Amino acid sequence: MLEVHQFPCLSDNYGFLLHDHDSEETVCIDTPDADEYLRQAGKKGWQITQIWNTHWHPDHAGGNETIKRVTNCSVTGPKAEADKIAGIDRMVGQGDVIRIGDRKACVIDVGGHTLGHVAYHLPGARMAFVGDSVFALGCGRMFEGTPEQFWTSLKRVKALPAETMLYCAHEYTAANAKFAVHADPDNAELAGYVEEILKHRANDQPTVPMKLERELATNPFLRADNPRVQARWGGGDAVATFAALRRAKDDFRG
Repeated sequence: MLEVHQFPCLSDNYGFLLHDHDSEETVCIDTPDADEYLRQAGKKGWQITQIWNTHWHPDHAGGNETIKRVTNCSVTGPKAEADKIAGIDRMVGQGDVIRIGDRKACVIDVGGHTLGHVAYHLPGARMAFVGDSVFALGCGRMFEGTPEQFWTSLKRVKALPAETMLYCAHEYTAANAKFAVHADPDNAELAGYVEEILKHRANDQPTVPMKLERELATNPFLRADNPRVQARWGGGDAVATFAALRRAKDDFRG
């Protein structure tokens, strides 16, 4: 059995410890705060054996060196960003397979937020750790990639089984919801989703993880190939529509 222990850290990050009860292996999904990861693993009685980095940003890989020094764990990360990731032992890219115990995780290239960003999909557990590539009702800022690259990445996420639970790295959902309603105002399913989100946040409850099936119906960035969204934002071209949405979100002050 796989167990995900999720906890807040830094200002708006989520930390994730993935534990396999058969092998007793524990993976840190990214390392925004080394001390908090070590504390949370200690509380659970888990020994950290691996780190899986999604991308190089300090709020995702900044704790690598400390955690590796304390635990002697191995570090896996995107090969396209290996020169920026401290302590990396294994470099991975699209189509590679890594493991926690006997359970496999498939590496997906989701570049766009950063050029080499990867996600880790565990098909047997119906979960994927997507870093900053996709958020609930949003996606990451396009710091390094191009619209074409980012849309190709999002299509890879869209192609996962609809029941997949997506574990993204930040609690941005309330802000994303405001833009989503602006971007797709006639989406009735989105309206219901936003109502639930606001209730969760009013009670200080997380909105992560989220089911891909629901994101496919409500997340405007995953719907850049939808005719209604295209008519409002780009007109017939998913890449142009995605680019227009991303620019609008960057400037949105709603």
